Amino acid sequence: MDFKSVGIKGMGYYAPEHVMTNLDFEKIIDTSDEWIRTRTGIEERRFAAKDQATSDLCVEAAKKALENAKMSIDDIDLILVATCTPDYLVQASACLVQKRLEAKQTPCFDLNAACSGFIYGLTVAGGMIRGGVYKNILVIGAETLSRIIDMQDRNTCVLFGDGAAAAIVGEVEDGYGFLGAYLGAEGEDDEILKIPAGGTKKPNTIETIENRENFVKMKGTDVFKFAVHALPSSTNKAMKIAGVKSEDIKMVFPHQANIRIIEAAAKRIHVPMEKFYVNLQRYGNTSSASVGIALGEALEKGIIKKGDTIALTGFGAGLTYGSIIMKWCY
Repeated sequence: MDFKSVGIKGMGYYAPEHVMTNLDFEKIIDTSDEWIRTRTGIEERRFAAKDQATSDLCVEAAKKALENAKMSIDDIDLILVATCTPDYLVQASACLVQKRLEAKQTPCFDLNAACSGFIYGLTVAGGMIRGGVYKNILVIGAETLSRIIDMQDRNTCVLFGDGAAAAIVGEVEDGYGFLGAYLGAEGEDDEILKIPAGGTKKPNTIETIENRENFVKMKGTDVFKFAVHALPSSTNKAMKIAGVKSEDIKMVFPHQANIRIIEAAAKRIHVPMEKFYVNLQRYGNTSSASVGIALGEALEKGIIKKGDTIALTGFGAGLTYGSIIMKWCY
C-alpha cells in the first residue's frame, strides 16, 4: 500500500470588521489597557456583527481557502467544522456551511475540541484521506466567542475574540505535507474551562441564567499550568514522530491564548521566540480559529514558503491538546 503525502492545499481566514480594543473595555468594566496587555499581550480583538453567526464566519474563510487552492466547492467531498460555539446546539454548523456554499449532498459534521479543534480537524482529515475515504476535505476552525463570554467577568471577557480559518486538505506532492501529529487529552469535570449550564447535565433555568452559568467560566491559574506543560509536550512528541529536530523548524504557530504561555513553551521546545508567530495582540484568543488565522496571515506576508518545516500546536477545554509537524507544499 502506497503511503499518500497529505497536506494543506489552500488556506483562508476571516476576522469580523468590528474591533473591540482594551480601551473599549475600560469603558464598561473595571480594567485597564495596561492590565490586559501586561498579563496577556492582547491589545484588541474582533467581535462578530449581530447578524453574524459561526457559520457565516466559516463561509467567508472557506471561500478564501477555495480561491487560494484554485478549487471549486465541487472538488470538496467532506466539510468538517471545528467549533465550540455552533449556531445551534442541534444541527451541525457544517451543514449550514454546506447549504451556503451549495455543496449539495457533501457529507459534513462538527468537531468540538475547543481551542485544539483546528489541529484535531486537520489530523482527522489527514487520516481519512490517507485511508482513501475522501480526496479533498474542507476543514474550518471558527468561533463567535463574543456570544458566550460574561461581560461582567473582567478576568475572561477581555481574552476572547471571533474569527474563522479554513484549510483544504488533500493529497500533495510526495515528501510534503503532514510529517507527524500527536493528539492528547486530560479529561476533567472541575470547571477549569467550560460553560457550566446549557447542556444535558445542567439545562438552563432562570436560576442558572441569574447565576450567569450560561457563560464561559475559567480557572486561569489551572489553565496556565496545563498549557505550559501540554503545548511543549505535544510539540516535542509530534517532532519525534515526524523525525525532525527543533532546529529544523522554520516557524511555530501556537494557539494564541496568552503571550506568557507562548514564551514558556518556547523555552521547553528549545525553539527561539522569534520563530513563534504571534498575532494575539490583534485578535485575542479565537479558540479553534487561532492557529489557522495565524498561519493564514503568515502566508499572506510571505513568511512561509514551499519546503519550510512548520509546527502547529494548541491546547483547549476538555482539556485537549495537539500538534502537527508539516512540510509546506506551496
